[in-house]
Amino acid sequence: MNALTLDVAVESLPLAKPFRISGHVFTESDVVVATLSDGVASGRGEASGVYYLYENVPAMTAAIERVRAEIEQGITREALRDLLPAGGARNAIDCALWELEARRTGQPVWALAGLEAPKPLLTTFTLGADDPAVMAEGARAFASARALKLKLTGDLDIDIARVRAVRAARPECWMGVDANQGFAIDALETLVGALVDADVKLLEQPLPRGREADLDGFECPIPIAADESALSLADVPGLIGRFDVVNIKLDKCGGLTEGLMIAHAAREAGLGVMVGNMVGSSLAMGPAFILGQLCDIVDLDGPIFLASDRTPAIDYSGGLAWCDEAIWGRTAEMAVPA
Repeated sequence: MNALTLDVAVESLPLAKPFRISGHVFTESDVVVATLSDGVASGRGEASGVYYLYENVPAMTAAIERVRAEIEQGITREALRDLLPAGGARNAIDCALWELEARRTGQPVWALAGLEAPKPLLTTFTLGADDPAVMAEGARAFASARALKLKLTGDLDIDIARVRAVRAARPECWMGVDANQGFAIDALETLVGALVDADVKLLEQPLPRGREADLDGFECPIPIAADESALSLADVPGLIGRFDVVNIKLDKCGGLTEGLMIAHAAREAGLGVMVGNMVGSSLAMGPAFILGQLCDIVDLDGPIFLASDRTPAIDYSGGLAWCDEAIWGRTAEMAVPA
């Protein structure tokens, strides 16, 4: 590897309106954007970090600065996995290395990753936890959506009301729910019964991380996805027999390199594969879109929650997401959000 120059920028991306999940309300997405240059070509990566692990912008920038010398000496993606732990800091650098290689070689990232040419992906559109009537109205507002994901909070009665209201508003849509660790095992039977009645197709992270063993012996007719319980490649073996799907987020696992490894390992273990996001701009969706080509379920709607996205931006049409290489890959730089 040739010597590199590393630039680390911090940006705050305001959300169009507050977004509520179990235990958290978000009003902005603070991100780190890493740019690596060899003097001719450059590559970028955006990371939001993992909020529930208290990985914020100061933590990510500090982690990067501690290994700046090693990065600027020239580093491979494989060596980066040993240099930095899984998380947003490594994600920003890893994605920058992928784009840098694509621009150096003139090959698209998907080809470098050994994948076929990408296709538009059916993506879920997420409804933040709110009053059931508000969520139903939000579901109707996503008129072109063909798949919806509902945020739940762990309040069983209101969560069931939320599910029923959204299903009544959009009877034709694929629907999943995300509990963000909000429930205990003794509430799941009642919750799952209501989800089955509403034709819900996915239950994401119902229990807190660390309580995975509580799912042993729990018979669920709906696939259960691991999100907070699946941070990195090392977590995959512990999911078997408890979860059906692994939700891969590049901020959790530390970049596209490990994300691809998780997808292949999950397939080998008989698990379904999902790609998600921590809310970011279209720049963050670019590498996740590549990973999404391997996934059964795609949740790449993060930019729709921003007051302003980058230009060019990911295209959402007819319930599908399309991320052109002009956003992240071989082509020209993009403009920052206004």
